[in-house]
Amino acid sequence: MKIGYPCINRTLDCRGNRTFRLKSYSRERMEESIIGNLDCLMRMLVFNRDHRILFFRISSDLIPFASHPVCDYDWQKIHKSSFQEIGAFIKNSNMRISMHPDQFTLINSIREDVFHRSVRELEYHNRILDLLGLDLSAKIQIHVGGVYNDRPGSMERFVKRFYLLDSGIQSRLVIENDERLYSLNDCLEIHRQTDLPVLFDVFHHRLFNKGEGIFQSMEQSQKTWENRDGILMVDYSSAKPGARQGTHAETIDTDGFNEFIMASRPIDFDVVLEIKDKEQSALKAIESLKTDIRFI
Repeated sequence: MKIGYPCINRTLDCRGNRTFRLKSYSRERMEESIIGNLDCLMRMLVFNRDHRILFFRISSDLIPFASHPVCDYDWQKIHKSSFQEIGAFIKNSNMRISMHPDQFTLINSIREDVFHRSVRELEYHNRILDLLGLDLSAKIQIHVGGVYNDRPGSMERFVKRFYLLDSGIQSRLVIENDERLYSLNDCLEIHRQTDLPVLFDVFHHRLFNKGEGIFQSMEQSQKTWENRDGILMVDYSSAKPGARQGTHAETIDTDGFNEFIMASRPIDFDVVLEIKDKEQSALKAIESLKTDIRFI
């Protein structure tokens, strides 16, 4: 079991997702931003290794405008050695990596232009993981997408569009249940038609389910992962007290996390904590897991 967090380390004095406005685009701005982002990514990974945080979600903004037609900067070639260095560090540290394109990446969109933009975005994410030299346990997670007043038709369109994707993208893609449109059952149905692994989001499942318990749901999700995919990936969070439904907590509720960990036994999985204070909650979770045989 590996514990992780997404994209930003709030302890360090750098950010791995620096970008700039499109109207300010230039090759010089690109180079400056990419060098800063890659340097910060390495610093975050070193921090994580030193604190036993061995799962990390890399920001989609690592390379600004990489999937945009304006990009005329050969970042893959220019920064190839930096990617190789970072990738070697990840592998030598026994870390796991994921990426998560934004909510506008919709391969089941009813608009062809949105679909084509989404494909470019997925190509970019896949390129990052390939440049790092990571195996197929490094995943790109997405939501199923929109319902468009026709859930069965939208699921069918997702499946058809999936088979139009490059095989490299297909082998890295995973889908996750969300909190209002596509439940775990919907994702499992798509898995049956595509063999896509299903990432289990605990917080979303608690908001939108068909009565399935946590253990049953994780067991079903686990069965969708093949050996080449690595073990089950899980996203975990809890609700922010007093906030609107679906708002993630500011910091981990260790009692709630421990209850979840108990309920999940003996399933082995890697978990990203989608909690606002990032690495601080990861450190608390690691302390909670110090006697769990799956983590030791």
